[in-house]
Amino acid sequence: MLKRRIIPIELLWGGRLVKTRAFDAPRDVGDPVKSSKVYSDQDADELVLLQIDRDDRHPEQLVDAVQRIAEHCFVPFTVGGGISRIEDAAPLFEAGADKVLVNSAAYRNPQVILAIAERYGRQAVVVGIDVLTEGGDYVLYSDRGRQREAVVLEAHIAAVVAAGAGELMVQSIERDGVMEGYDLDLLKRVVACSPVPVIAAAGAGHFLHLKDAFDAGADAAACGSLFNFGDNNPLRAKAFLKNHGIPLKRI
Repeated sequence: MLKRRIIPIELLWGGRLVKTRAFDAPRDVGDPVKSSKVYSDQDADELVLLQIDRDDRHPEQLVDAVQRIAEHCFVPFTVGGGISRIEDAAPLFEAGADKVLVNSAAYRNPQVILAIAERYGRQAVVVGIDVLTEGGDYVLYSDRGRQREAVVLEAHIAAVVAAGAGELMVQSIERDGVMEGYDLDLLKRVVACSPVPVIAAAGAGHFLHLKDAFDAGADAAACGSLFNFGDNNPLRAKAFLKNHGIPLKRI
């Protein structure tokens, strides 16, 4: 059985870490370097760092953050935000990223997935999938929840996996920052059609939600608010999950 992973997710806005609610209303939660070092020391399996600035994005700012984090963080980490060409990804790998996350470009330029996978290996490409519930079904959105996409969930998963995605990170937009649990129906639907590992994101409010995600088939659980608000950390999450028989990557 594959070992499950606990992955703190960090959102970068203007050089600072923020937390959002339904992809909106960012509020400051700290310094990216200090937070990443703490997570590394607390036995996180990996980190995800996403630059969510849209209207005032500076790629060099993300590269600088990755370089500084890599000096103090000793777990693998994934970096995303505005990656639409391999030329956007290369400086991030050179700065210390282990993987990159592609989201919006996966709809309009899936060749970027192939290009990155061919140069760095498909294990280095994560595709983010952001979903909103509309009319009783799931609708995909890009551009941090601002652009509605016409493609069906299963068709998009098939396309990005065929292009070279090594992993998927799926999140429900309306559950972001709410801390009421992952969308398990969405998660099960993704797991059922995905031949690559799936990271659950958006919704964790306590450790039982992590167990629910793993029971639903997730390979990893990404958490933001769970670790930002309250006295929780990856070590405590792993102790809880170990007591419930969840196989973990390391503890």
